[in-house]
Amino acid sequence: MDQPQVSENYANPKTCFFHVLFKAGALAFYILSALFVNNFVIIFVVTVLLAALDFWVVKNVSGRILVGLRWWNEIDDEGNSVWKFECLDGESLARMNKKDSWLFWWTLYLTAAAWIVLGIFSLIRLHADYLLVVGVCLSLSIANIVGFTKCNKDAKKNVADWTRTTLLSSGVRSTIQSAFGV
Repeated sequence: MDQPQVSENYANPKTCFFHVLFKAGALAFYILSALFVNNFVIIFVVTVLLAALDFWVVKNVSGRILVGLRWWNEIDDEGNSVWKFECLDGESLARMNKKDSWLFWWTLYLTAAAWIVLGIFSLIRLHADYLLVVGVCLSLSIANIVGFTKCNKDAKKNVADWTRTTLLSSGVRSTIQSAFGV
């Protein structure tokens, strides 16, 4: 008799909700405001505010909770831009929830794609002012994509190092145990 498969649920549903909420809020307000609001300044301010909230939530909260990553950029004493990455240890990264991670990465990329499509519509309609809104929102999305992609590469290196160290230490341990009959 076949056993029913248990599907993995989101480990952090509230974080997932807010991760999606600000993205959807900025996009929905931008799209729907053209139908109901006739004031560009209000559309600009509210849309950019929602996109900035999304940027902050992703960078400082949902990135840390959903994928175990955090990034920031600093300017050193010589005026050079220095990327800083923070990630969980290899064991903790290996245990991250797959659904949470999937939601994080897909919404990160789909939001940027949606802003690109909206930018194309602004170009076609020759609305340079709305293109400015899209440009700001797209810049914030791309900044998170670049930051988390670089951080993820650094984290994968850490996981590979952890795996190599773990396998090496377990191999050494088993060799010692077998040599001394422990």
